[in-house]
Amino acid sequence: MKTRRNFLRASALTIAAPLLNPFSSTASILSKKRGPDLNIGIAGFTFAQFSYDQAIAMMQRINVKNLSLKEMHLPLNATQEQATALVEKSRAAGINIYTVGVIYMKDKSEVDRAFNYAKMVGVNMVIGVPEYDLLPYTEEVVKASGIRIAIHNHGPEDKRYPGPKDVYDRIKNMDEKMGLCLDIGHALRAGEDPARAIVAYKDRMFDFHIKDVTAKARDAKAIEIGRGAMDFPAVVTALRKIKYTGMCSIEYEKDMKDPMPGICESVGFFRGVMKSV
Repeated sequence: MKTRRNFLRASALTIAAPLLNPFSSTASILSKKRGPDLNIGIAGFTFAQFSYDQAIAMMQRINVKNLSLKEMHLPLNATQEQATALVEKSRAAGINIYTVGVIYMKDKSEVDRAFNYAKMVGVNMVIGVPEYDLLPYTEEVVKASGIRIAIHNHGPEDKRYPGPKDVYDRIKNMDEKMGLCLDIGHALRAGEDPARAIVAYKDRMFDFHIKDVTAKARDAKAIEIGRGAMDFPAVVTALRKIKYTGMCSIEYEKDMKDPMPGICESVGFFRGVMKSV
């Protein structure tokens, strides 16, 4: 497995190579080794302690333009006028709202509300957590609306969908717009290998929440990307193997009252991995 130390060593060698061979360049070395960049976003829960204006400002500072909108910044019972105003503010700031969620659904009315919310915002995907008995109804709404659902796994504490296999096994024979939002940190805590899951469930991989955790253990804690137990080179390699073109949204859950240092480190590390594998 490629550890943080190995990754940093590889990065150092990449930087040093042009000094050893003045006729080569870092760009040419990287172009021979790396695959295409993945699309980076931010999961809105990262900014749970901040206003939407503050969230926009932080995204601009780190030059990440894609956002999964969470209801603390636009309530689920918002009006169309409120949704339109927020979308227009986002566009003016260079921010693309590409999906909404995570949204929990405990009855049919909450399924309807989640999909109407997505329509108001103008996105074609909901990241959600419907109860098991709501999956057939959710499939009906998906078919009627044309809006996809990416069901999110929440780790070993989640009795419904602890890992990606628990999602996939329930939706694999349902409409092709029923898929997964794979939270790689929660998957690792639930005992699943995220890189292996990406390949195994590739036909239903709609979205990703990218995070790191301190250990491959149930009680592991969130940590800056690159400092924990996640094998990020393996994750990036798997995403490239399945030719994933969706979003990889950083979800930073440590130091949530002062997240900018950790967000910067996490986004930078993930970008660095993309340039080195």
